[in-house]
This record gives sequence, C-alpha cells and structure tokens, in this order.
Amino acid sequence: VQLQASGGGLVQAGGSLRLSCAASGFTWNEYAIGWFRQAPGKEREGVSAITLSDGTPFYGNSVKGRFTISSDNAKNTVYLQMNNLKVEDTAVYYCAARMGFGSTWSFMYDTWGQGTLVTVSS
Repeated sequence: VQLQASGGGLVQAGGSLRLSCAASGFTWNEYAIGWFRQAPGKEREGVSAITLSDGTPFYGNSVKGRFTISSDNAKNTVYLQMNNLKVEDTAVYYCAARMGFGSTWSFMYDTWGQGTLVTVSS
C-alpha cells in the first residue's frame, strides 16, 4: 500500500484548500482512508475518514461543517476539501489507510503517507 498526500500550502484564515491522497497497492473497496493532522507540540488528531466501499464519511468534531471528504474511485484518490480555515487548522496533514470501515482513531491505521503542511495565517 502506498499513499501520497499533496495540496498543502499557505492560506489566509477563512480561505480554502483541497488536499489529495493518491492511493495504490490495495483493493479499493476493501479499505478506508483517514486524514489526520499534527500541529507542533500537539498530539495527532483525527480529522476525517471515508469508507471506500460505500463512501460513508466520518469527521472530527473540530472540522464538522467545514471540511468534506470524498473519493474518486477512478483516480484512486481521496480528497479533503477544507473551507473556512482557521489558524488552529495549521498542522501537517497525513493520510492513512486501513482495511475495513473508516475511523478517526489513528491507532486503527497501519499504513501512512508522508505529510503535507497546511499553514493558515491570521
């Protein structure tokens, strides 16, 4: 299983970014993809996840209503649309994969991609 996260950058508060997680090496409908983030000095936080077989989304409380997760099965890519970004969303964002249903609990994931940095300025 290989994961490649991209799409991070610098954005002003209130702005938007879309992260991508290109995935390969597994049977798409048997897996879930999660997005997690880690800010300096803070613990890793579950942001969102999606069960790829049926598209069921999961969201952490801090991003509900602002972030949307989706998948493009033809492109083997999962997206995280982040709207109304806040300074506190600043972190390195990681995507991860696991067999089965989606979850925002990081310990349930066994394959991780490299991170992409999101910086939100005030």
